[in-house]
Amino acid sequence: PQDHLQVQSNFVVYITLYIYLKMAPKSKPDLVTRDYTIHLAKRTHKTTFKSKTPKAIKEIKKFAEKAMGTKDVRISTDVNKFVWSQGVRNPPKRIRVRLSRKRNEDEDADEKLYTLVEHVQVASFKALETETIDA
Repeated sequence: PQDHLQVQSNFVVYITLYIYLKMAPKSKPDLVTRDYTIHLAKRTHKTTFKSKTPKAIKEIKKFAEKAMGTKDVRISTDVNKFVWSQGVRNPPKRIRVRLSRKRNEDEDADEKLYTLVEHVQVASFKALETETIDA
């Protein structure tokens, strides 16, 4: 019976270690730039007219936060102007954005990295995929 308990406790230790290693956050390369297409119509569907475009801006931030893994997301004025170009009730259906993970220059900042969201002009959204941009 003593050996059985030893084997069982070793097994629990191994399983715990395995789960810990699998669930640990993956290390991402520090500085990376990617182009994404964000489908805004899907994210602002069933939203009141007067809050459609503000919600679209929030959804772009949320998308960038999830894709790049940083809490600090900064939206360029080009993106803001493009999203607001058709007014508060009618944001564009899609937007092509360039997400760049950059180093924070502030010494006293909470995070050492931030994400910059820039607008990429495209003629059509057909057959576009996520692309990694080499710096």
